[in-house]
Amino acid sequence: MMFRPLEFRGIPPLLGWQGVVPKHGGRMAAIATDLLTSNLLDLKEIFARIDPARLTATMEQPLLRAVDDITRDVLAEYQPRLWEALPSMARELIVKQVQAGSPRFVRELLADLRDNLDEVLDVKHMTVQLLTRDKALLVRLIRETARPEMAFIARCGIYFGFALGLVQAVTWALTKNPWVLPVFGGCIGLFTDWLAIKLIFRPRRPIRLLPGLIVQGKFHRRQRQVARDYGEVIAQEVLTTPNLLNAVLRGPRADQLVAMVRRTVAKAVDEQAGRLVSVTIGAQRLQELKEAAADRALARLPETIQHAEGYLTEAMDVAHMVEQRMLALTPVQYEGLLRPAFRQEEWKLIVVGGVIGFVVGELQVVLMLH
Repeated sequence: MMFRPLEFRGIPPLLGWQGVVPKHGGRMAAIATDLLTSNLLDLKEIFARIDPARLTATMEQPLLRAVDDITRDVLAEYQPRLWEALPSMARELIVKQVQAGSPRFVRELLADLRDNLDEVLDVKHMTVQLLTRDKALLVRLIRETARPEMAFIARCGIYFGFALGLVQAVTWALTKNPWVLPVFGGCIGLFTDWLAIKLIFRPRRPIRLLPGLIVQGKFHRRQRQVARDYGEVIAQEVLTTPNLLNAVLRGPRADQLVAMVRRTVAKAVDEQAGRLVSVTIGAQRLQELKEAAADRALARLPETIQHAEGYLTEAMDVAHMVEQRMLALTPVQYEGLLRPAFRQEEWKLIVVGGVIGFVVGELQVVLMLH
């Protein structure tokens, strides 16, 4: 009932069910994102870990191929006569000259990106969009974080249900009142679900009741394990290199990156080939050439950066940052990671437990009296 089904099944608006988490996906995604961006991540620190020299070395071959293709295509399109008239060796020399300068321009682009990260990347928008659009991912994020707590709720039903069931059995044996079993069953269902959810989160801090007996909410007691698991899920499925690149290229601030790439490419053209072509095609066509080169560079960027995905994941080390910062959260902040998943429709889950208990108790009466 917490996680399935992902979409509403039944006759809307009341006769049917949708999992609590996917039903309130937008709100829960916003809560998770606020916690992530406010307390668990520092994007500037993450991007500062990227070594420009290692980045360019990692994607050296695809970068050189991209520069080769772009240089040949653009010059052939905007200066076909001059390009065709050049000897093969001269063409290769021009391409090699542009390739030689490409690592420096990558470093400059990365430095520009780091200096203006907030203007280029809206990580909050990216995360909310991703978790809202992919309900299965949101469910997986919460479910993997809270799997032991889910099992704990089930076990509480067994333990407390058995203990209260003994009282129920004695009361039935003494009274034979047909209302005893369904009423007890309903109360047991209500109480065990309510108590199980409370014991997940309360008390927030360890309380010593007796020597050797320390009581603390199960979720709070598992903070170290939850931090590690949550960090891994965020790093592997949310703040991945492809997701970040997609947000930079297609997010609400994508025009800022486009402007950066255009500036970098224009500078490269001016330094490497500007003198060669400007005197023959004029300023207007030269500007068009720069824009065409920038457009081709942007189109090849995802393919080129893909070869550095392993290095970027290792260098940014998102999982470790999330884990360490989650361990530093206050109990109230940490509880906010999971508590909203229960609080939104907690009463419904408890009521369902009571209804099931009542129905089972009534079935017991029917079986024993007939």
